[in-house]
Amino acid sequence: MMLSPVVLGFGALLCFSSLLLLFVVVLKPRARAVPLSRRRPDVPPELSVFSRVSSSTVGAVDDALGKSGGLYGKDLLYDAGMKTKPADFTVFVLSMSLVAGLLVALLTHPLVGILAACLGPLVARVVLSMKRDKRRARFDAQLPDTIQTLIGGLRAGHSVMRAIDAVAAEAEAPASEELARIVNETRIGKDSHHAIEEAAVRMGSEDFRWIAQAIQIHREVGGDLAEVLEHVLETIRERSQIKGQVRALSAEGKMSAYILMALPVGIALLFGVLNPPYILALVQNLLGIAMIVAAGFMYAIGGFWLSRIIKIKF
Repeated sequence: MMLSPVVLGFGALLCFSSLLLLFVVVLKPRARAVPLSRRRPDVPPELSVFSRVSSSTVGAVDDALGKSGGLYGKDLLYDAGMKTKPADFTVFVLSMSLVAGLLVALLTHPLVGILAACLGPLVARVVLSMKRDKRRARFDAQLPDTIQTLIGGLRAGHSVMRAIDAVAAEAEAPASEELARIVNETRIGKDSHHAIEEAAVRMGSEDFRWIAQAIQIHREVGGDLAEVLEHVLETIRERSQIKGQVRALSAEGKMSAYILMALPVGIALLFGVLNPPYILALVQNLLGIAMIVAAGFMYAIGGFWLSRIIKIKF
């Protein structure tokens, strides 16, 4: 039996009306509720269980470390370019050390895992020291361009602090960060000479200390500071050239030292993964433990000796 076109049209209209009603009533996007922070500005946001545990742990570690910051003080973190608190970084390092120790224990042996967990904080300290040295080296590399821009600002008629502020706005990190800190410390009342001297100490830069001395002499006796800085810049460029030559000549010795220091640790880890009983024999009797202690002592002496050989002081 064939349905009439009227019935088909009525059925299609009902279907379309049903879909429209479904969209309007059920699938209609609802207006977003006003966040609690806007409705009640004074009410602190609700924290999850993980956030509360993390906050309490960081607070307890902060109280235990005190003002010194422990192994990762705020000065070391700042010099390394890490914008975090000592307590936060300490909790992060301890957590990562615990996870690494568990993984190594599962892959090798529980004693090796404990050793790996104990070495975690020391490795983090070494990484921070490397980041600090890298940041200082980048600051020294930026110093000639920084002084050249400072000379241009002085010749344009700006004061010393105004010229430093202009250089901080144009330079890249870490020079911009250190110069901006000098300007901010001067604005809140610190003597400009002390602020520049402290920046030179933080960056371990003898060249930047010369700039501080030149600015201090200019404050006491006057004269053309731009011309003095030009002579300082010429000296710094000559020193930088000599430093580059010395680094190129000592690169082979540094690489040899790194390989010699990494070789015993790498071999121990390799045997610990491939043949654990071969390594476990050293920790299962008193003679093996004494050999490990003696090897660690000689390893430390050799590492210190190599570091003194390859370190060139300018």
